[in-house]
Amino acid sequence: MIGSASLSRAAKAALPRCVASFVLAGLLLLPVTDFAHAQKTTVFAAASLKNAMDVIAVEWKQATGGEAVIVLAGSSALARQIIQGAPADIFISANPEWMDAVEEAGMVEPGTRLDLLGNRLVLIAYGRNAPEVDIGNFDLAEALGDGRLAMALVDAVPAGIYGKTALQSLGMWDSLQDRIAQTDNVRAALALVATGEAPFGIVYATDAIAADEVTVVAEFTAGSHPPITYPAAAISGGNSEQRRFLDFLRSPPAVSAFERQGFTVLN
Repeated sequence: MIGSASLSRAAKAALPRCVASFVLAGLLLLPVTDFAHAQKTTVFAAASLKNAMDVIAVEWKQATGGEAVIVLAGSSALARQIIQGAPADIFISANPEWMDAVEEAGMVEPGTRLDLLGNRLVLIAYGRNAPEVDIGNFDLAEALGDGRLAMALVDAVPAGIYGKTALQSLGMWDSLQDRIAQTDNVRAALALVATGEAPFGIVYATDAIAADEVTVVAEFTAGSHPPITYPAAAISGGNSEQRRFLDFLRSPPAVSAFERQGFTVLN
């Protein structure tokens, strides 16, 4: 039988080993937690990038084991959120102006901004076999009938801004400005046409590919609006994976994903 003194000595002998085990377990857990956190990259991307970014997130995980969390919305909304301190690591805007706003606010990591993609602007109609039109000689106001033209916000969201400029260039804006169904982002405008709630809409060519229920009936000429450019950049104060993810956006798997959706990959 072990006496109290012997039990005390045994307990004292065991205590350092026990403490060491707990300390070792803690040290082993900390790097795993930190590593997992470092592998999570939050990407704020224009809504028109949804299909491509869904694929790229999967490709990124397969290539690196990291997780890319894709947050999609209109570029204007994303830029404002970043400026207000939203935890983004990467921003991909559908036009340079909203990236300029983020950069002027001191939120872009120096030396990381690049022009990533180009796009085209198209007029879509509800239905799978809508006839093509000559946009320069087309009376869109008459063709709408009692319906409305679906567009992203014409004074805030890039697709809407480009669309408004194109309509002004063609002399069509005055007859249409009171007949527009404005949406928070270009994918919402696409949805209005895809469901038949709007007979026509103005979206990017890459959006039209994503919906079988619409037909591209015309493409706006490049001269009717500024070049559609998607800049990308790392946001200051982000994680260590930012530059790797930006590099990955120009890798063969990402380029393939973008091109399958109809984007032009720059640089």
